Amino acid sequence: MKEDEIHLQISEVNGENIMREEIIRKWVTAFKDNRTNVHDEERSGGPSVITEDLVQKVDGKFLENRRFTISSLYNELPQVSRSVPYGTEYLDYRKLCSC
Repeated sequence: MKEDEIHLQISEVNGENIMREEIIRKWVTAFKDNRTNVHDEERSGGPSVITEDLVQKVDGKFLENRRFTISSLYNELPQVSRSVPYGTEYLDYRKLCSC
């Protein structure tokens, strides 16, 4: 069965907003290469550095000073990666800029 046929059948059963056709193509390729499931496989890399204690420390810093920047946060808490969106993901803060 071809990828577009699979996508059509899945869309008919589950609705149009179920899955992109690119994902189905990726799965079909993986199954042709003898993969047996669709679950993500283990990847290399360290565990998450985000802990409840760290989230509370970050929250405390923002509550102390609402103008706290990511750079100053990184200087005070070096375990905080500049690329990790702590505010939006864990604390529901929004990034605002007044220029």
